[in-house]
Amino acid sequence: MTSPYLHGTPAGNPPTKQVLIVDDSRVMRAWLRAVLSADPRLEIAGEACDAIAARDFLKAQPVDVLTLDIEMPGMSGLEFLARLMRARPMPVVMMSSLTAAGSDAAIQALSRGAIDCMVKPSKSFGEELTQDICERVYHAACTRPSQLQMRIQSNAPAAAQPNHAAHAVPRVTAAGPCAEGSIILLGASTGGVAALETVLPMLDPEGPPVVVVQHMPGNFLRSFSERLNRQMQQAVRLASEHKALERGEIILAPGNQQHTELYRRAGHWYCQFIANDPPALHCPAVDKLFSSAVNDAKRVTAGLLTGLGRDGAEGLLKLAQAGASTFGQNEASCVVYGMPRAAKSIGAVQSELPLDQIGTAIREAAAKKTRSARMASRVQL
Repeated sequence: MTSPYLHGTPAGNPPTKQVLIVDDSRVMRAWLRAVLSADPRLEIAGEACDAIAARDFLKAQPVDVLTLDIEMPGMSGLEFLARLMRARPMPVVMMSSLTAAGSDAAIQALSRGAIDCMVKPSKSFGEELTQDICERVYHAACTRPSQLQMRIQSNAPAAAQPNHAAHAVPRVTAAGPCAEGSIILLGASTGGVAALETVLPMLDPEGPPVVVVQHMPGNFLRSFSERLNRQMQQAVRLASEHKALERGEIILAPGNQQHTELYRRAGHWYCQFIANDPPALHCPAVDKLFSSAVNDAKRVTAGLLTGLGRDGAEGLLKLAQAGASTFGQNEASCVVYGMPRAAKSIGAVQSELPLDQIGTAIREAAAKKTRSARMASRVQL
């Protein structure tokens, strides 16, 4: 196997990151060992076939990152994750199937402190995807203890509640199509589940519609939208084509090998789906969403949250240059300071803020956009 390291060996040859693979499947352990050990930044410290063996290994030998199967006999990966985060917080990358049950468990794991979740391969992966896996495991291993502790503390109440508890959240009825044309756009990747669960409740439940691109497979996105819909005052759903977006709605771009773009007609915003052709590494892509709104950028408030890579940077720059208000999550509060860093480096981020402040700032900026749009409409009348 060729080395999946994307950018060459780092200058100075920093210490390799130690990985523990936890999976009940011998075949999966062997596959992960082959993929990860081909990356010079990663070293396989050991393997464990179940949670008990993993616990015993970690007592004897610390590692930098754990890959953890969700569905295991005896103690499930989700239960082991909860115990691990209480006793010995450390970076964890979950391995999940694409079943409905696996997708729901994956979202719970990401909310409870896991850094990332990868889909178990159903067939052989190409080199691009093996590169992506190595990048994600490596960057999870690089998570600073302070960032990990912040994630665990900010999500502790949600982790302690059963999945149905959020039904008690009062529902705000959608306030009708957003005729003023103001809209909020968000992009996120690694660490984005917990970040969005922090930011979205800060937004106005009767404010402009919110459209989100979160990098994850379609089944995961469906589970995530259902989870948010239980937690939020606003109605949360996956995007559908050619349906006018309403104030107070939160819309997630679905996967299924289609990108989500926006267009305006008669003052209202609509979503449309674009084929992933040629195939992109990330689908849905943040850049596709952001770029589609450039012609109406003065009505847009956009933000990039934690995530690996640079998806969204170019689109955010186009929006900023055309009159949008643009935000980026700061390095200290990011799980992976990749997407916001890329956007900041090219001048796309007008305001960089920590996670616990960025939602309020986006809300205030969007309110200004709405007031400006209303005034412009009155002038035209």
